[in-house]
Amino acid sequence: MKEFNVTAVIWQEDEVYVSKCPKLEVASAGDTPQEAFENLKEAVELYIENAKTLGILEHFTRLSEKSNFRIF
Repeated sequence: MKEFNVTAVIWQEDEVYVSKCPKLEVASAGDTPQEAFENLKEAVELYIENAKTLGILEHFTRLSEKSNFRIF
């Protein structure tokens, strides 16, 4: 399995925590920072799986060579 390093940004908006991967423009949310992070991790994994299905994973491979992506 190929690993990608990505940055997760988490902030609070009212009663919810928002999480975002700016490089992929994928976002999620949760009731706690940890839940927001776990939800974002799942969203990024699904996003990359979809990229594989669509045959555009090479785009992420090129990005990984430049940015060293990794999903934690």
